[in-house]
Amino acid sequence: MSQNEEIGKAFDVGLFKRVFAHTRPYQAIFWIMVFAAILSAGFAILTPVLVRDIVNKALFLKNGPLLLTLVLTMLGVLLGQVITQLLFSYFANLLGESVIKDIRVKLFKKMMGFKMTYFDNSSIGVLVTRAVNDLQRIGEIFSQGFFVIVSDLLKMLSAAVIMLLTNWKLALIVFAILPIILVATRLFQQAMKVAFIEVRAQVANLNSFVQERIAGMKIVQLFNRESIEKEKFRTINEKHQNAWLKTVWYNSIFFPIAEISYSIGIGLVVYFGVIQNIENTGLNDTGSIFAFFFLMDLLFRPLRQIADKFNTLQMGMVAANRVFKILDTESHIADTGKLTKEDINGNLVFSDVHFSYVAEEEVLHGISFEVKAGETVAIVGATGAGKSTIINLLNRFYEIDSGEIRIDGHSIRDFTIKSLRSHIALVLQDVFLFADTIANNISLKDNAISEEIIREAAQQIGVDEFIQSLPGGYQYNVKERGTMLSSGQRQLIAFLRAYVSNPSILILDEATSSVDTYSERLIQSATEKITAERTSIIIAHRLATIKKADKIIVMDAGRIVEIGNHRELLEKGGYYRDLYEAQFLAEEVA
Repeated sequence: MSQNEEIGKAFDVGLFKRVFAHTRPYQAIFWIMVFAAILSAGFAILTPVLVRDIVNKALFLKNGPLLLTLVLTMLGVLLGQVITQLLFSYFANLLGESVIKDIRVKLFKKMMGFKMTYFDNSSIGVLVTRAVNDLQRIGEIFSQGFFVIVSDLLKMLSAAVIMLLTNWKLALIVFAILPIILVATRLFQQAMKVAFIEVRAQVANLNSFVQERIAGMKIVQLFNRESIEKEKFRTINEKHQNAWLKTVWYNSIFFPIAEISYSIGIGLVVYFGVIQNIENTGLNDTGSIFAFFFLMDLLFRPLRQIADKFNTLQMGMVAANRVFKILDTESHIADTGKLTKEDINGNLVFSDVHFSYVAEEEVLHGISFEVKAGETVAIVGATGAGKSTIINLLNRFYEIDSGEIRIDGHSIRDFTIKSLRSHIALVLQDVFLFADTIANNISLKDNAISEEIIREAAQQIGVDEFIQSLPGGYQYNVKERGTMLSSGQRQLIAFLRAYVSNPSILILDEATSSVDTYSERLIQSATEKITAERTSIIIAHRLATIKKADKIIVMDAGRIVEIGNHRELLEKGGYYRDLYEAQFLAEEVA
């Protein structure tokens, strides 16, 4: 959507109704807030009326008891105004926070169900902005935007009515000034709408840039990119600054105009009010002039602030439009399967599978192979041959274009996604660890996997000793992405995580490519223990690690070119032998 189209939708009634619909579970909070707003407006209007009576009836007539009564009444009114304003503010904020809590949960749940293709094509920084900053802006629609505007309009309307009833001539003088502020407010609103669209875009760009550079800081420093990235950041930051400066400029123009108009109104009311008192000899209506000061404040002050509230409302509506675009995105794997087997044997069949990440750019061209339950199968080939793609399709991270994948005779589409993935454990080359303890990274906070089970599994594969050597042992916090551990240690943790899940199908995707010799021996030893009764798929560049595989599938450019065991493929003298000899010679040279 272009920027102009997004601006056009900033006050889309349908969009606002969709946001407002999220208040339905909180009707009690909503009506308390409405009642408080009405009472607050009523108390605000009573104040100038009491001021008028104090001046005209108590001071002018020198009536002491009446003065005391009116002053005490005013104190009660002011106290009531404070209480109702407090209630309105609290419940408006409570409503806003409750709504964004619900939307944030819905948004996070939606994003967790997206296909990997969506994340491949989306900036993580932008998604974080949508889930955090933009949702906070939506909350401000309730706490600082729409309902505050309605409350202010109610006070303004009440003030206008009291003005007409008190002194219609002075009221008309005040109303004559209103068009100036109304026109200025409208122009200000339109200008700020454009400015805030640009602000949100630049905030998202800034978040995305910073997130990516921090995540890739090793690359930045390794290739001496600090000065280059600093200049890029300076450019992006200047655009962000310029976008905000536009809003500052518009505020700098609008608010002085509003203040001047208000001051002119005060002057005219004083001038013509005094003239009326002079002409009406014997009639003192000085109290009305004082009342008009308060009434004008109730009329002009909200009008000046409404422009600011409109800014908040606009930012909230723009943010809502962007968040709902994600909620409306249909990019999920269809979870229509009904099969929820507790146990599977692990017979796996790929039948004429075609797949493309990008339309009409096929990366798998009719892949067919079979893995029997309990077999260990290795998939080898050059980078880009399609090895990892096979694993992605088996886990249903992506949907195949055509063909079929079956487990124990059932299409993987027949399984619920949760059931399918519960039977598969995957260890990747690029291990992801959460900023949490080692125990929680292994169990992923599954209550069925106790620390005792983790310790026992670690002892079986020889990992317990290195974990116990860390400060706190299994309660050691590995920090973000496991930066406190070496790559080999992270790989061992990931392997243990797969091991304790007791999978029916174990997949090792380049799982030993970045570990030291000692760690590799540990993994190889553990692999031999758990692959005896499990279907295992091993993807590896280092061919020495797959010699014992029951079957080796050799791929090239998205096609299977050879299938056999290690000895058979070497004797065949084909693609696999060329790969093996090239790697063997490279290791000898090294």
